[in-house]
Amino acid sequence: MKKIIVPIDFSEHSEYALKAAAKLAKTYKAEILALHMLEMADVMLTSSEGIIDEKTIYFFRLAEQRFETFLKKDYLKDIKITPIIKHFKVFSEVNEIVKSHDADLIVMGSHGTSGVLDLFVGSNTERVVRHAEVPVLVVKKDLLNVNFKSAVLACDFSVEAIKPYLNAVNMMQKLKCKLHMVHVNLPNNSFKSSTEIEKTVINFFTKADRNLDRMNDVRYVSDYTVEEGVLNFSNKIGADLIIMPTHGRKGLSNFFEGSIGEDIANHSKLPVMTFKI
Repeated sequence: MKKIIVPIDFSEHSEYALKAAAKLAKTYKAEILALHMLEMADVMLTSSEGIIDEKTIYFFRLAEQRFETFLKKDYLKDIKITPIIKHFKVFSEVNEIVKSHDADLIVMGSHGTSGVLDLFVGSNTERVVRHAEVPVLVVKKDLLNVNFKSAVLACDFSVEAIKPYLNAVNMMQKLKCKLHMVHVNLPNNSFKSSTEIEKTVINFFTKADRNLDRMNDVRYVSDYTVEEGVLNFSNKIGADLIIMPTHGRKGLSNFFEGSIGEDIANHSKLPVMTFKI
């Protein structure tokens, strides 16, 4: 891991993300790209070109000043930090920064007392998650430790889940984190027998890994909802991190049924890392 992007809006929650990124940067000797996007008012679209240029310069210099103060933190000592200020208004543009700087990870903080639900529905974080080609780590509080030892990947073992699975395996190896996989069996039309689930899992690993070495890392749990199954299993094994595959254009809710993806992120006390399908 060489470069970590942290979108900064100078809020308390973006500092949670910055602190988490700093811990990771120190561990892996990575560079932090602190990214701030100038949010220009829509009214500027009707302004003359000269006025737009003046306002852009004003907001750019203001952001530079705030960056200088915001980044003067003891926990950032000895970490290479590169402030980046862009004129983008929509955070989906973060992926362009990922590509141009060859970044490995995005770390974002969540806003609001309701958790990240509001963020994963039509907001900046959702746009980042949907478009990012690299993993996105979403933190909801000040993490005391980012030395993740145990992670849970919720998986339906479908063919489309192979890509995020392989990416998650690669990232967990870098983090030296044990990856557990869980399939939640529901008491409705989605119910499958143990034999049916096992056949699906065998087919999945045969295509993904060309071996069945990870069969012992899979657990089948029964619960009333996928959300409860994932969270209960994560709590049971003492996981440090929950991993969720995401669809590029369709968002989190389409990997699971309904809004379960958002519910998991919203109710989980653990940090959540997403991988694009």
